[in-house]
Amino acid sequence: PIKVLENPYDKDIEPGDVLVAYTTDPGWTPLFINASAIILQIGGMMQHGGVVAREYGKPCVAGIEHVLTRFKDGQMVEVDGSAGTVRLLES
Repeated sequence: PIKVLENPYDKDIEPGDVLVAYTTDPGWTPLFINASAIILQIGGMMQHGGVVAREYGKPCVAGIEHVLTRFKDGQMVEVDGSAGTVRLLES
């Protein structure tokens, strides 16, 4: 399930949660451990979120507009980091 965060202290990320954020910096790194995937509005392959996601072996898609309002906590998605796609699943 998705967890939308405006800052790294908003909510706990439980194992399997998909972390959704505007962008990340080193303060977000501990949240990547439990996240099953990361969705960002700002970022790229060489930006913090993309680099850390690769280090942890997590799929990451960046460049999704309006992530903080487009996604809601609890929604189920499929994240394909290689293709750069996020697919909203039926709930």
